Order: sequence, then C-alpha cells, then structure tokens
Amino acid sequence: MLLVNGYTLDMPFIKLGNQDLFFAQHIPRNAKQVLILVHGAGGSHLDWPAEVRRLPETAVFALDLPGHGRSSKPGRTSVSGYAQIVHEFIETLYLENVVVAGHSMGGAIAQTIGLRQLPQVAGLILVGTGARLRVTDAILGSILRDFDAAVQTITQLAWAPDAPPELVAKGKEMLAHNDPNVLFGDYNACNQFDVMNQLGKINVPVLVISGTADQLTPMKYGRYLADNIPHAQLVTIDGGGHMMALEQPQAVAQAITKFLNTLKTSKH
Repeated sequence: MLLVNGYTLDMPFIKLGNQDLFFAQHIPRNAKQVLILVHGAGGSHLDWPAEVRRLPETAVFALDLPGHGRSSKPGRTSVSGYAQIVHEFIETLYLENVVVAGHSMGGAIAQTIGLRQLPQVAGLILVGTGARLRVTDAILGSILRDFDAAVQTITQLAWAPDAPPELVAKGKEMLAHNDPNVLFGDYNACNQFDVMNQLGKINVPVLVISGTADQLTPMKYGRYLADNIPHAQLVTIDGGGHMMALEQPQAVAQAITKFLNTLKTSKH
C-alpha cells in the first residue's frame, strides 16, 4: 500500500479544502512518470478510455473535477479555479515528474498549469483544445433555458459523423446527468478563457493532439498551439471528432505513450 502525505492511494477520494475530489488511479510498480488526466466541460474521468487510464510504466490519476462525476459540488466558474484544484492535487500528494493531460476545457486547465511554471510539471498534453475557447450562443445561451436542447446540440458537435451510435448515446446520457448550473459554469469558463498571447511562457515540452473531424475545437486551434508554444509538437487523429480519445483510443494512447517516452530521455 502506497502512502503519500497521509493518503493511501487505494482511496479514491482526496479532500482538498472542503471538497471531496474523486480520482481513478493506475499505479504500476515500475512507474517512472506521473500522468494526470483532466476532463472537459460536463465530463468526468470516464471521458478518458481505459487505454489511456492504464498506460504501462506510468502512474495515472484520472480526476473528476469539482461538481463532476463522483466529486462533490460546487463546480468552479473559471479555468483558473479548476487549475488551482489540479495544482493542489499535485502538491497534496507530493507528485513529481508530472505530465498534465487535458481534454477541451481540461486542455485550458493544463495550459494554465503550464503558465504557472510549476517545478513538478515536466510536460503537457493538450487534446481537442485551444488557446481561446469561444462558445457559441446556441450552447451557452440554452444551457439554463433549455437544458435538453443544449445537451442535444453539444452531442451533435462533439462526435465524428461515423462515431459508433452506442458511444454517442452513452456520451449524451452522461452529459445529461450534469447539474445545469455546473455545465453553464464550465462553458462560461471556456468562453472567458484566452491565453493566445501567453503561450510563449509555457516552458515544458507539449504534445498537441487534434482531430480532423473536430467541430468544437477545429484543427486550426491545435495548429495555433503547436506553432506558438516553444517546445510543442502536433499529432493529428485522422477522422477524430472532439471526443477522439473515446472514438479512437488506441491512436490517442499510442501518441501519448510515444510522447511520454521522449520525455524520459529529453531534458529542457
């Protein structure tokens, strides 16, 4: 049993302030790196497929952000507020050599962590995200007014046209379980996020993963990140929608594994 700062890592919850934060973990005995997985707006740790949550030689922590999944409420109303939770998670568990991977809003959170230049953070992985995340009024304006319509709109935009229908249906069901106020807070946080002019301050290696069929954060978002972050590389998932990690788990896991392997041998 691994004990870190008074927490046994077979316990799925950690208390951060007054918040009970749920996390799923996979800690191989030969783990050489730490990977923290941060989901997007209205998501949970299950937005990351098992292929990513159980990487070899990597201690993986997949979080449920406040107000999401099995974590307690309230949610946060800003990307920086969520980033502070991830920061506290890293510090509370005394984690080192950490790579923070974020999807969509989680990618904004990861960028915010990168801009803090924490000594514990060795790299970032940005999946289906951007340096600025403007949200259409068809989503933002309808979440509190007509939640079912908002869920339908988000679902239509989140998946590639050829995504398996059962996967899309499950995703829609999970999205509909959100508290409308938490979902609105998430999308409003995204709408206010803009670090386009700050990317040069991110001083760790970064992997950007973009899907060619992503309608919510199009390929041009990923290209901008890769072009403006000093130590960034771009991997394209052909045919991948916004939920590319669930649509093409092997391809995303392979890209992440390759990046983590480069971090073991490179130093910036």
